Amino acid sequence: MRLSLDVLLVFTANPEDYTARGKIITPLKDRIGSEIRTHYPATIQEGMSITAQESWTNRDSKRRVQVPSYIREIVEEIAFQAREDKRVDRRSGVSQRLPISTLENVLSSAEQRAIRTRDSIVVARASDVYAAIPSMTGKFELEYEGEVKGAENIARELIRGAVGKTFSRYFADVNFQPVVQWFELGGQLKVPAQASSAEFLAQLKKIQGLLEHIETLGVRAKDDAAIQSSAAEFILEGLWAHKRINRSEERGYFAEMRKAPEPRDPREGREPSGRPPRRQFN
Repeated sequence: MRLSLDVLLVFTANPEDYTARGKIITPLKDRIGSEIRTHYPATIQEGMSITAQESWTNRDSKRRVQVPSYIREIVEEIAFQAREDKRVDRRSGVSQRLPISTLENVLSSAEQRAIRTRDSIVVARASDVYAAIPSMTGKFELEYEGEVKGAENIARELIRGAVGKTFSRYFADVNFQPVVQWFELGGQLKVPAQASSAEFLAQLKKIQGLLEHIETLGVRAKDDAAIQSSAAEFILEGLWAHKRINRSEERGYFAEMRKAPEPRDPREGREPSGRPPRRQFN
């Protein structure tokens, strides 16, 4: 007897992880009509669309909340960088949960800063991405080389790489020599953590030629100080990612240290015997 049942069975399996599960056994595969293998987002835009859909960014806040597009790109690029990094275990993979959780923590960090500094608007910055490192380190498994370096150090390097790549997409052919020269002439930027966006922007305005480029990011001079500060900080982080300027937690932003030329060996150009090379005449 055959019963006309309208039933559909769907089997799912995650990529292989530390539990050694995630694979459908062969006899079961034989009973499945079709096997569809999925993959990670193919482009940054696809990833950003998924992250925007799944992340908790529509906060019930008294302040207006804004996450600039370049910050969203950085967060998504981190996952792309991790999936290609040889120090990250590819068998475990890097799921879309990494950018989703990271973006939520980036926004939370921005909210905390706005409350402390009493800013009227919440705007995420590149520095908030570093504050979200705890949300990244549990989202990937490391190979031996990565374990030796440490998950937090790997996360910092992934962020720097993501900032550099995002920066290149916006400022591929832009000349930042006036900004770099300002630091080379002794300029430094270090703003206290408790400084408001207006105070931060006042310090950024001292850097020659910096604010001239924020229009590329869709930011105007009449926009709120928090929006301008976020854009300018992203430019500085991009220059640091490309090793045009330097940065440290203690000194803030400063000039990149140039390597001193190696001393020339006085014996260079001499024959093995130590005598100067013989001159040849035609």
